[in-house]
Amino acid sequence: MKALNYLAAFIGGAAIGCVAGLLWAPEKGTDTRERIAEALRKRGIRLNRKDMDALVDDITEELSNVQESVAE
Repeated sequence: MKALNYLAAFIGGAAIGCVAGLLWAPEKGTDTRERIAEALRKRGIRLNRKDMDALVDDITEELSNVQESVAE
């Protein structure tokens, strides 16, 4: 069971790292949002600009929370 917890933590950390890399990349924010929206559209998920901004804000907040908890 302990190995499963390590695996889950590793996968969660990798996912957070990928999202953080996308959001803080040196690309313009509008370009990044468009790439995210296109990836979601390919999977049948439609978001308007307001929803996309809310999603980005939620992800950024979660990443900040994770970063704070790791720093403690």
